[in-house]
Amino acid sequence: MTRLDWQELDWQRAAPADLPEGAAYLEVAVGPDDQILMRESNDPETVVVTTRAKWDAFIKGVKAGEFDDFADLTEDDFADLTETDEPAEK
Repeated sequence: MTRLDWQELDWQRAAPADLPEGAAYLEVAVGPDDQILMRESNDPETVVVTTRAKWDAFIKGVKAGEFDDFADLTEDDFADLTETDEPAEK
């Protein structure tokens, strides 16, 4: 898959509704062979690729609170988060 092909993917944005104009957010897409691709909105040419198994392990860790120390969120913030944990497939 080339960089041009990445533009054709269905990128899902992880951006809250109250995100300031011009702020960076994470985008995730499912590529060929069930690969998971991630990029930041302010640098769309830099794409990180991982496997579905590693993505699933990451999501399980997030749900289990393994990364909570890295975020400065309150319980109210968590209530606002979406229930979706899988990027949409094209």
